[in-house]
This record gives sequence, structure tokens and C-alpha cells, in this order.
Amino acid sequence: METRDGICCFTGHRPAKLPWGTNEKDPRCLAMKEELRSRLEGIYQAGYRHFICGMAIGCDMLFAEEVLALRARYPDVHLEAAIPCGTQPDRWAVAQRQRYNLLLNQCDQVSVLQIGYTADCMQRRNRYMVDRASLLLACYDGRPGGTMNTILYAQRQGLKVLLIEI
Repeated sequence: METRDGICCFTGHRPAKLPWGTNEKDPRCLAMKEELRSRLEGIYQAGYRHFICGMAIGCDMLFAEEVLALRARYPDVHLEAAIPCGTQPDRWAVAQRQRYNLLLNQCDQVSVLQIGYTADCMQRRNRYMVDRASLLLACYDGRPGGTMNTILYAQRQGLKVLLIEI
């Protein structure tokens, strides 16, 4: 396998765990996006060029949008979508699916890990991302769940972990 150097993956909460829910105009969301933007700039300056996103609703999509904004400034930025299953957006609201498809169309690489949904496909996607990266950036509130599990897995794998506290 190629080197993990220069590869950053991301994990973060879905709207149900975010204090602002889906209201991205909330000052707390705007502050989190500003911190995300600042962290990504620093990560880029540290030599990271490949960013992997799991493309879930919530923080993942915000991360993908900020990476695309970074790529607009630095054309050598590469955004990979790590899709847990081909049916990932099927039950989402129309606006969420449209946003997802718009982001997917701008990714440099799309990795679909399996066709249909299974109970472990999200965890498999998270491990796929961690297993290819040397850095994990996480938007996290301290509660148990998939984000915490991804952080713990990344730490066990020796990745550097940067937290944005929500």
C-alpha cells in the first residue's frame, strides 16, 4: 500500500447530535465552519494534500465543502469520497441528496465500498478512511457513537488526531 503521509481523513456528527441541528446559519455552526476552515489551512500548510470524507449528512458535508474551498485556493488538493454503500443517500430528503450529488460531482475520487447497506458498512467506511490516512480531523462533542469509535480506532492505529470540539 502507498504511504499514508499527506492524507487526512475526517469524522464528525450528523445533525441529530449537533446543537444547531440542520440550521447552518446558527452562530455555533458558523464558528465551527470557521474553525474547520482554519484547521484545514494549517493541515494543508503541514503538507497534507489528500482528504478523505465519508459523505454523511452533517459535519461530513461541511468538511467536503471546506476542502473544495481549499482546493479553489490550492489546485493540488485532492478530495476523495469514501462511500459506505451505493444506497447511502436513498432515504435522505431531496435537498440532502442534491447537496450530496453536487459534492460527489466535484470529488477527485469516489470510492464505493459496497453496493447495498449492511449494519456494519458505516464502520467499514470509517476504518477504510483511517487505514489510508496519517491524520484524523474530527468534529466531536464527547458523546459515544460512530465519531467516538472512529477517533478511538484512529488512535489505536497511531494516527495523529485533531479535535474540533462542538
